[in-house]
Amino acid sequence: MSAPARTTQQHTRGVAVLVDFRPTGKLRGSKPVDVAAALGPVVDALAEDSVDLSRVRVVCDWVQYRSNFREVVDIRPILAAHGQPELTPVPLAAVVTEDEMEVAIDVRRSGDVDLKQLTGELMRARCGEVDLSRVYLEPWLATSASVIWEFNTLYWKALDLWEQATGRRYEQALPGGQSDARNRDAVREMITGLLGLWDSLAARNALPEELYIVELGVGNGSQAKTWLDEFVELDREHGKDYYRRLHYLMCDYSPHVLELARATVADHAQHVSSFVLDATQPRTALGFLRYKIFLVYISNVYDNLPTDEVAQIGGHTYIVQTRAYLTRDAAAEIGQLTSAQPEQVPGLIRKLLRLGPALLAEAASAHFPSVEAAVEFWRRSWDALRLEERYLPLAGLDLYQIAPTVSGEMLRPLLESGATIRMHVNNGAVASFVDTIPLLHPYGRLICHDLFLTDVHAYRTGFRGPGKYDGSIVNWLNGPLLAHIGRRKGFDVDYQRFAHRTGTNIVTMTAQVRD
Repeated sequence: MSAPARTTQQHTRGVAVLVDFRPTGKLRGSKPVDVAAALGPVVDALAEDSVDLSRVRVVCDWVQYRSNFREVVDIRPILAAHGQPELTPVPLAAVVTEDEMEVAIDVRRSGDVDLKQLTGELMRARCGEVDLSRVYLEPWLATSASVIWEFNTLYWKALDLWEQATGRRYEQALPGGQSDARNRDAVREMITGLLGLWDSLAARNALPEELYIVELGVGNGSQAKTWLDEFVELDREHGKDYYRRLHYLMCDYSPHVLELARATVADHAQHVSSFVLDATQPRTALGFLRYKIFLVYISNVYDNLPTDEVAQIGGHTYIVQTRAYLTRDAAAEIGQLTSAQPEQVPGLIRKLLRLGPALLAEAASAHFPSVEAAVEFWRRSWDALRLEERYLPLAGLDLYQIAPTVSGEMLRPLLESGATIRMHVNNGAVASFVDTIPLLHPYGRLICHDLFLTDVHAYRTGFRGPGKYDGSIVNWLNGPLLAHIGRRKGFDVDYQRFAHRTGTNIVTMTAQVRD
């Protein structure tokens, strides 16, 4: 076995059950995880069932996001493929049987519940003996198409109402209470390098008159203000008056966020423009700047874009399908809040996602007497939202599209890098990346601060999302995949640990044309 400290075999009644314990760092230290306490009750419950234990794998994660989409224990069918590909949004093989299954445990919360009872109920529900009492919001879908991303979009579109209800700004949900993009030392380092580049081009009469900087995902504008304030000071010291020629373009898909950002950078208004755009398709608004942008600056955006997950299990490739649900108890509680039956709650949620809370209060006043009541419904629904998962076979990586111009074949070297693995595809981030790099000046750079994994093996040792950050979603980013795609597009992609704050998980990605 490739990772004996992580993958073990638990024997029961003469049959080996494969156990994949991913949070290896939790096995040591002053308070190591009690593996037996987490696994023993689950294995006992499985032994009491008629399931073929040789076809069961138990996966243990440490879900670090206290707000997330997971139950403490869940069962993920590993479906078998037969026949011809179905006509579905992704090239999936036709499914007729459930050959294997994965039992998933969140060991961080496992001590708070009766694991044996929970596992037993799930096994009986699998056979139709018990009703799990789940109220579903959607059919099985690839995760990037799930309703959870409509919630994510709503958060940014109606951020002002969410913040009024919670009494805090969204940045306060970030570790440290603010974005690393506001770190002045990091900003000064970036600007100093930019000024040196412009000097070298000016010495060869190759520097354009107009100097374009683009920021994707501007938040409330505080990081733009930090950047512009530092630029003015450094440019004054530098003595070349580059600020006169500077054009700073703030881009976001939330008009409310852009309005806040414009007010924040009012002192630099003559040098700032704002664009409402989809971060996955920046060229729709910025195509006129092809080959002209010297810096595309991004912070904590890629981790908030839609993503699928794929897996390699037993030599076969799968896509992870999900379907969002509420427990019946949660649906009943939310229904009571809105004078609705549990079965009516999914319809009200669909109206919320389509209209937003302000219009929902007008369109369904019998359920929502005020905008505040609609926002409370939104927050309660989001908090209760969960995801079921299953593994569906992929007919072929060459048929699967990561993004409009990126084939699933890009995943092959990562999926086939060793033992069983499950990883993010980061479809939205890949789409944004490949649509952004053609905008760069030949000496331009894309700099992104985010939750990048730099070694594919990290997917075998820890949980990487999705988690909930306030009202939005966070997933870690598949750095090796983006680097591989970048190389195929003629760009060098480099990752460095963010150097200006201790204890951070943030990594800085830099992409520029290969020398």
